[in-house]
Amino acid sequence: MIVGGKSVRRDEAVLKKVSVSLPFGLGSAEWEADSTERYAAWSLYVELVTRISVQPLHEDEGILREALNSLYSLFKTTREILREAGPDVGASHNSVGGIAITVLNKGLRPFLTKWHSSLELWDTRRQNGVSPKEHEKQWLEESKMRSELEDLQKELNKYAQALAKISGVEN
Repeated sequence: MIVGGKSVRRDEAVLKKVSVSLPFGLGSAEWEADSTERYAAWSLYVELVTRISVQPLHEDEGILREALNSLYSLFKTTREILREAGPDVGASHNSVGGIAITVLNKGLRPFLTKWHSSLELWDTRRQNGVSPKEHEKQWLEESKMRSELEDLQKELNKYAQALAKISGVEN
């Protein structure tokens, strides 16, 4: 199996005991992660920390629509990483796959479901000659969404820390 560009065989996997705190009130998990899980965790970590998911979006920075698109793209990349890694990454609470799927469904999905349609409706009202940024600033929900995005980012930061620990880049 190829994970993170490296060939990994389950029978060659070295187990590493990990204990991680999970985001979104999911508690903690402890198990022995093998190299397949560590490579998948590293791939997920890279995707997460290079997006708005854990990078601050200050009040006068960025466009919320772009932030939503970036967060939404985590579904596709997570699916690809888990599919490539195969069933060895697992789907249980104590596995990289299980944690990743739960974070998508219990953490990201509610936020995206809430804000995608509201922002989309507002976007349809944008007048010609008004930039997307200017238009968002006029939206009454803009500051509330930014506040909830900040809360989401704090939880996703916990997820990133867990992935870093699982992958071995942080103790």
